[in-house]
Amino acid sequence: MTVSESTTDALVRVRGLHFSHGPRVIYDGVDVDIARGKVTAIMGPSGTGKTTLLRIIGGQWRPNAGSVHFDGVDVHGLRRAPLYELRKRMGMLFQNGALLTDLTVFENIAFPMREHTQLPESMIRDLVLMKLEAVGLRGARDLYPSQLSGGMSRRVGLARAIALDPQLVMYDEPFAGQDPISMGVLMRLIRSLNDALGLTSIVVSHDVEEVLSISDQAYVIAGGKVLAHGTPEAIRNSGSPYVEQFLRGQPDGPVAFHYKAAPYAQDLMAGVRT
Repeated sequence: MTVSESTTDALVRVRGLHFSHGPRVIYDGVDVDIARGKVTAIMGPSGTGKTTLLRIIGGQWRPNAGSVHFDGVDVHGLRRAPLYELRKRMGMLFQNGALLTDLTVFENIAFPMREHTQLPESMIRDLVLMKLEAVGLRGARDLYPSQLSGGMSRRVGLARAIALDPQLVMYDEPFAGQDPISMGVLMRLIRSLNDALGLTSIVVSHDVEEVLSISDQAYVIAGGKVLAHGTPEAIRNSGSPYVEQFLRGQPDGPVAFHYKAAPYAQDLMAGVRT
């Protein structure tokens, strides 16, 4: 279904999103706009549903209520075949790279091209080498995933994510577990590929300063709500104590370090027999 929103600057438009795991509320009426051609950061404490949002946008999970439109198309109103077609316009970089371990780097990137296109092998070869050159790993094309470092695996995963020239690329914790050099390389790649290829990017990350440095806009999500959104500068100056605690990594604040419990002394005394 096409709506008038497709003519706006938002490639992805989420409205009134409600989603729960059993009694646990993950999203409670959330609105999110992913600007076309921009890098958008999705940040928040662990367990707030950042990866869940990516799965809902991709149609893997269905919301309890609300809508998700991708380029004007109602994602969750599609049947299986058109949904699969829509997903070809989305790329995904998983947390661990998710490479196929029995295939070489070259074969991992060629896989989606062979699966979803009718291109001749000669053209697939040229395209694979082009994607690998973009992430600086053309020389690693004959290696297997077990022979790659963590940073190299993420870069191969990124090359595979852009194999079909998607409109949207979603990055799920791309910097997790990376050394400073690998992190810097990935940051540069996300920003440069977004601009050079005219992509729209969503970056889910706990690495606050790193992701804000390459983002055009950001959302901070916690407790099922959007706590702040806007430019990186607006996020840093939001004035929200929740956002301030998250950005500064403070152990105590609106989000308590200690899980709710009876007073410590009372708990200790309860074990004393008289």
